Amino acid sequence: MFASLPAASALGASTPWVSVGPEGGDARSFAFDPTHPQHLYLGTLDSWIYESNDGGASWKRLARLGKTDDLVVDNLAVDEADPKTIYAAVWRMTRDGGGIYVSHDAGQSWTSFAGMEGQSVRSFAQAPSNSKILVAGAISGIYRSEDGGEHWAQISPQGSGEIRKVESVAIDPQDPKTIYAGTWHLPWKTTDGGANWKNIKQGVIDDSDVFSIIIDPARPSVVYASACSGIYLSDTGGEVFRKVQGIPSTARRTRVLMQDPVNRNIVYAGTTEGLYKTADGGANWARMTGPDVIINDVYVDPKDDKHVLLATDRSGVLASMDGAATFTASNAGISQRQVTAFLTDAKKPETLYAGVVNDKSYGGVFVSEDGGRTWAQRSQGLDGRDVFSLVQSDDGTIFAGTNHGLFRWDGSTWQQDGMVANTREKTVLVTRHGKREKKTVTEADKPTPIDGQVNSIAVSGTVWFAATSTGVYRSVTQGATWTGPVLNDADYRFVDEHGPVVFAARRNDLRVSDDSGMNWKAVALPAKLTQVQALTTQPDGTLWLGGREGAFFSKDQGQTWEAMTNLPFGNIASVDWNESMKRVVITSLDSTLVFAVDPTEKSWKWWDTGWRVRRVHTMGGRLVAASLYDGIVVQPESSGQTGVLQQATK
Repeated sequence: MFASLPAASALGASTPWVSVGPEGGDARSFAFDPTHPQHLYLGTLDSWIYESNDGGASWKRLARLGKTDDLVVDNLAVDEADPKTIYAAVWRMTRDGGGIYVSHDAGQSWTSFAGMEGQSVRSFAQAPSNSKILVAGAISGIYRSEDGGEHWAQISPQGSGEIRKVESVAIDPQDPKTIYAGTWHLPWKTTDGGANWKNIKQGVIDDSDVFSIIIDPARPSVVYASACSGIYLSDTGGEVFRKVQGIPSTARRTRVLMQDPVNRNIVYAGTTEGLYKTADGGANWARMTGPDVIINDVYVDPKDDKHVLLATDRSGVLASMDGAATFTASNAGISQRQVTAFLTDAKKPETLYAGVVNDKSYGGVFVSEDGGRTWAQRSQGLDGRDVFSLVQSDDGTIFAGTNHGLFRWDGSTWQQDGMVANTREKTVLVTRHGKREKKTVTEADKPTPIDGQVNSIAVSGTVWFAATSTGVYRSVTQGATWTGPVLNDADYRFVDEHGPVVFAARRNDLRVSDDSGMNWKAVALPAKLTQVQALTTQPDGTLWLGGREGAFFSKDQGQTWEAMTNLPFGNIASVDWNESMKRVVITSLDSTLVFAVDPTEKSWKWWDTGWRVRRVHTMGGRLVAASLYDGIVVQPESSGQTGVLQQATK
């Protein structure tokens, strides 16, 4: 249908789109410049490193490591001898691999150490007494460098079944040959640089994952270790541990320990159920936050130990100026949300809605009324549900499809919607004129809400549809009541309608109805398409599908298919009709490119957004999209409608 396109590498560069929020999300690790403690670095779980020059009050994106967006930056370290040198130890979220990166220009540019490429690095330490000595703990074992990372040697026994899956490492502040390592099983120690290792498990409950080890810099014999079984303290350099009392048994996953640099008796424990603090060296502990805060790292300002920051799951960075007595969000400039639903308001040109997943009470729906410059969480009534779809009806009402049901926004809160009110006919015996007769009556079931995951909602016609994990539902009352499921198979992902013609799809199954959902029939998928990852219809009724093998379209309700063989990518993330552009907009899970197809003029338009995106919409003459891990991204104003328009022949 279209002429061949240039390869993706030949498409040229364009201005990266701007990530605008919502603020917050997952934060993993801190590091700071020892000569300027207000200069902070923050690691994330999608390869990005942020920077703050005001003690964490505001942040900006500094650099993205590597060429993928699945690097978890769990360990950052600034070289005390040269603060412009920064180390980042990473592992991959979705597959094996990782490594260690270094920057010698304060994070502006990064290179990876060849000796650690491919290693899933879970822990990292720099020797306080010799900045050239580095130690890394990986899934495969423990590695040491004596020249600032240029060369590495494995110092754990080759093929060891014990000293592997190393979650934490610490180096003695006075003797760089004394190293502690915490594995997914138990803690270990060497005093000769790794030539020999000793299991230091006395006092530690067997089979404890050791997440964090810290050593008192003034008294190296004092060692704290956190594990899935609790927090342990040793006064004998790890020879004997005793379990610290005060942490409840349910908060066993203590991910990080941090000693106050001013008052060594103060230690913070970041757990999966909040922050704990001791002011007497571990004798007594108090919880300082709510139990819903999952903490990955703690920063204590060495010049003002009342200033404490937390890197958390879901809620980003939390800041305290009173020694952890109170915390407030400190996420200006941070956008790490996983946006799974996205809507531009048809009635209010600069209003955006973003639905997120995995953020519980910190997530739900966020709204911006100024084109993404500022955001507000509007999740009242969702009770921590994940949001998978957002739509707007003709009268302006907003609906959210969640992992547990359908909700309607009433202007101040989300109200449970999707009430299923099915009816059935029943034959009963009645007495009439002294005779028993059969009579057919209609009975109504007690209304119950849709409880499955609502993946897609179609509300543009007079009959509405909802594709859910429990089937497809139908409404002829504009959502007041629903019937069904009219398709009762599990895990329907997509539904779209064009007048009386309705398409609904699961991953490996496509159905069509030509009577507004009353009756359905199966439609064969394109021969080369293994599963459906995207679906839309044009105003003329043309059906589009996307999947790993590319994009396909049909003008006869799926009887015949044509493939978009000249797209420069596959693994389609979304296929949507953009009414403003009068084009079909296609994105990929494997590419940062966006293609807009004009099926009438036989032309293309493309943009390199700089992000992997889906759900591209138009807002005030610019494009705006939901990224996979970095919130909402907006086309820069200065770029206008930058792209390449390519005329093509049939």
